[in-house]
Formats: sequence, C-alpha cells, structure tokens
Amino acid sequence: MIVWSAVSGGLLGTLVLTTIVRAASEMGWTRMDLPLLLGTTVSENRRKARALGYAFHFMLGPLFAIGYAGVFVSIGYSSWTLGALFGALHAVFTGTVLVNVLLPLVHPCIATPDTAANEISRIEPPGFLMLNYGRNTFLITLVAHVAFGAVVGWAVRI
Repeated sequence: MIVWSAVSGGLLGTLVLTTIVRAASEMGWTRMDLPLLLGTTVSENRRKARALGYAFHFMLGPLFAIGYAGVFVSIGYSSWTLGALFGALHAVFTGTVLVNVLLPLVHPCIATPDTAANEISRIEPPGFLMLNYGRNTFLITLVAHVAFGAVVGWAVRI
C-alpha cells in the first residue's frame, strides 16, 4: 500500500515539479531545460533527447518518492510539511552535488573542469546551484522540489 501511494505521489509530484520548471523556463525566469539535460545523456538528437528526458524524469520521480516513503516509514511519521522539508534537502543536493559534480561525470555533452580546450561540449555545465542557467534557477528548483516533496508527503500515509 505504501509503495503504491509513493509511486502515485511521485508521479503527481513529478508532474507538479515539471510544470513549475517548464513554466518558469517559458516565462524566461531560467534557461534550464531539464528534459533536454537528461535526454542528451543518451541521444544527440534534441527532439528525441527531450522526449527521452521527460520519460527519464517521470521514471525517477516515483523512485525518489519511494525513497522518501522509506524514510517516512523508518521514522514512523509522514506529512506534507515533512515531505516539503525533504524536497528542500533534495533541491540542495540537486543544485550542489548532482548537477555540479555527478552529472558532468556521466554526461557526454557537458564540459567539466578537466575538459580540454580542443574538446567540444554542446551543453553548458549547470554550475554550482545551477547559476549558469540564470540567477533564479536555484530558487525555481527549490520551489519545485518543495512542491514535489509536499505532494509525496501528502500522498504517503503512515
């Protein structure tokens, strides 16, 4: 029961998160294109990469939600506010370690500090707190992940 509520909450939370980030991008508040960033790890075709990125993102959301649910179960408590707190921590991890350190290691198109001058990178690295994609990017990421966590915390009942 808890796994299915986590998967449902993860799908709904990912929909909310993706909508917030996409709307912010369309309004010019950030240059971050998360589906493109994820999809170009496996495809150089931008249209195909964006579709794959959305699919990848909607697979990761429920997996993260199951992780949130595991923590909820281990502490014996869940709520939308605790989920929102986990979402904030998730955003900080995403903006510091995930996209700044781990993603460039596995992404073939993102430059790293070790990239040679004669190598061509096709995607600008997000940078610390994703500031290379605009000054508002981390704030948008934080709001979106807090919303994701709140939805997951609301959906998973302990």
